Amino acid sequence: MEATQAYIAENKERFLNELLDLLKIPSISADPAYSGDVHKTAEFIADQLKKIGAENVEICQTAGYPIVYGDKIIDPSIPTVLVYGHYDVQPADPIDLWTNPAFEPIVKNTEIHPDGAIFARGACDDKGQMYMHVKAFEAMMKTNELPCNVKFMIEGEEEVGSENLGIFVKNNHERLSADVILVSDTGMIANDVPSITTGLRGLSYVEVEVTGPNRDLHSGLYGGCVANPINILAKMVASLHDENNHITIPGFYDKVVELSDEERAEMAKAPFSKEAYCKALDMEDVYGESGYSTLERGSIRPTLDVNGIWGGYIGEGAKTVIASKAYAKISMRLVPDQDPEEITKLFMDHFMSIAPTGTKVKVTPHHGGEPAVTPIDSDGYRAASMAYEKTFGKKPIPMRSGGSIPIVAMFEKELGLKTILMGFGLDSDAIHSPDEHFGLFNYYRGIETIPYFFSYYRELLNS
Repeated sequence: MEATQAYIAENKERFLNELLDLLKIPSISADPAYSGDVHKTAEFIADQLKKIGAENVEICQTAGYPIVYGDKIIDPSIPTVLVYGHYDVQPADPIDLWTNPAFEPIVKNTEIHPDGAIFARGACDDKGQMYMHVKAFEAMMKTNELPCNVKFMIEGEEEVGSENLGIFVKNNHERLSADVILVSDTGMIANDVPSITTGLRGLSYVEVEVTGPNRDLHSGLYGGCVANPINILAKMVASLHDENNHITIPGFYDKVVELSDEERAEMAKAPFSKEAYCKALDMEDVYGESGYSTLERGSIRPTLDVNGIWGGYIGEGAKTVIASKAYAKISMRLVPDQDPEEITKLFMDHFMSIAPTGTKVKVTPHHGGEPAVTPIDSDGYRAASMAYEKTFGKKPIPMRSGGSIPIVAMFEKELGLKTILMGFGLDSDAIHSPDEHFGLFNYYRGIETIPYFFSYYRELLNS
């Protein structure tokens, strides 16, 4: 890999400029107003793959946004790595909280990233991390050091639930056949404490609507006489946790897999500073389910959170009104062996049952996904661990993530393959938030580490 690493070192500035160009395209899959930009981004990725030697490059149309496919099969008898990523991004809202415009990328130094970080929507999630694989592939191709066959599958609907990816995978089993799947859409503990994600939480996402009177009412004439949907919704949501922050939905914890004391002790070895954690979030203390540490609450325990709540008058000045309707969006992060469909039904039944008379409640399920766990004794994990140790100089810590990537469980079900999650972002990178960023150190270190994964993976499978 010496020639590959030399090529990377010589082309860092170009690699950065290409990523900046990619980040300028507002590929927001959730907003139809940006449909043209999402398609433009797919074309950008396809063009780059063609330029660096990928074959069979195709912008595969779906019922939604396209999936970019490309491959390089150098020898059918050697291992094949399927690389997955996504080119769509979250909306930039709230726009006024960005220090610089979300789609005008800029590099700035920070306390955590003294060598600079790229500030832009999608910098870390997932354009920056996805593009690391494209550039690592380029470096291996240009130096004739590609040790494995490679297949790329880059989608444009991850941020809206990957609705059409499952259909594409089901219809393309042969085209997507591989030995392992490689994804960089997660993070690590710190730049000096590398880690590999070995578990992901599942997801159940719902929207609730509470209706009271058939129209907005004068709060003086009707206040105290009719159910106020906003008040009712606030009470219903508050009742979903008890005094120990335990979720109160009957049956919610029935299938939760409890980790052994030994496993919890291993998790506790990961470095964690409550003081630094609170300082980074400008909070005085942590908060969560009693009986569990902060790291455990964010990884091995299920959660229920309100992601948005609205209703009534929120404009300037006063308007004394009792709103006819109130709404909330609620996400539940799940752990093995919780089933998202079962949890969604438990939520719906419970939420409907606690609605007081005089109101109507509607629950609309949105996307979800199953939790996933990657064994640390697999060849894929061992290759990733060796690659991190090569570039970081220390063995990475296996860690479970609090996030959800529903397609990981789907890949295992449809393709029979485990996914290796080689993330290089940090929790402080503000993904999904204003001022999202991705360190230059992390971007370049990812490009440097990925080729070693390919090399070690082939060695392990051939040994």
